[in-house]
Amino acid sequence: MEWVVEAENLTKVYQDVKAVDNLNLHIKEGEIYGLLGPNGAGKTTTILMMLGLTEPTSGKIKVYGYNSTTEPLKVKRVTSYLPENVGFYEDLTAFENLLYLTRLNSIPDKEAEKKIEEVLGIVGLSDVKGREVGTYSKGMKQRLGMAAVLVKSPKLAILDEPTTGIDPEGVEELLALIKKMSREQHITILLSSHLLYQVQRICDRVGILYKGKLQAEGTIEEVGKQIFKDTEDVLEVVLNKEKPEIVEDLKKIEGIREIKVDGPRLRIIEEKDVREPVVRNIINTGLLPLEIKKEGYSLEEIYLKYFQEG
Repeated sequence: MEWVVEAENLTKVYQDVKAVDNLNLHIKEGEIYGLLGPNGAGKTTTILMMLGLTEPTSGKIKVYGYNSTTEPLKVKRVTSYLPENVGFYEDLTAFENLLYLTRLNSIPDKEAEKKIEEVLGIVGLSDVKGREVGTYSKGMKQRLGMAAVLVKSPKLAILDEPTTGIDPEGVEELLALIKKMSREQHITILLSSHLLYQVQRICDRVGILYKGKLQAEGTIEEVGKQIFKDTEDVLEVVLNKEKPEIVEDLKKIEGIREIKVDGPRLRIIEEKDVREPVVRNIINTGLLPLEIKKEGYSLEEIYLKYFQEG
């Protein structure tokens, strides 16, 4: 199945306020998808409809082909949800909390105990599994929340602002864990956040939600092109030494419009992606490309540009 999540014309109205407005959203299997937007943009409402915890006013949403409104139990069997404010029984240990959760999900104790040991190892809490959760730091509780997500062996994990209130070191650990869940556990991840740099670092694609509407969607490069329509595509190359005559050879490559030279640094204005032929040409002339990168916009620049004009 290509699409894990399919939302079509999804709308949720609370009294006279449209929390979600005609939303069309598609999440691919295996990707980390960042749902981005300020507080009040409609992110949590969208998640609640996805999980079947609130009904849409109109439109529909499916998870792995199951209708979230009419088949919520089937949706819950393939998903795990980490809310922004994760709650545990503070007088129970990490192991006991997870065992309680597996019993709620009708997982046999023998199977559950083995799984709990495994996920506590993945999130780095094996050494403190016997401590009461009330003694845990905020970051440790969030990692326990990730263990609670993993213990169900979900196909889709929905993480709502998972790094809120965590110190920088804890954030780094959690982001690494999310990426590990995706790449090693093969879990599709929906990451809802307003923290731009975190989304940019780990997400394959992003959707920008504002006033309940999906304003832009795609890779960060694609979203940048949607918003900065009139900007140039630029490839920057740093050579191991200066060789001005290489410019004439490079200009023969289809897709290069202009080359600006600053010593060993070349600024190539391209009409399409020319990285491969450029690198091949440079190496064939006996030079080495020490650095090659596409000049692009950060997610913060995209976000600010959109909302300043929107």
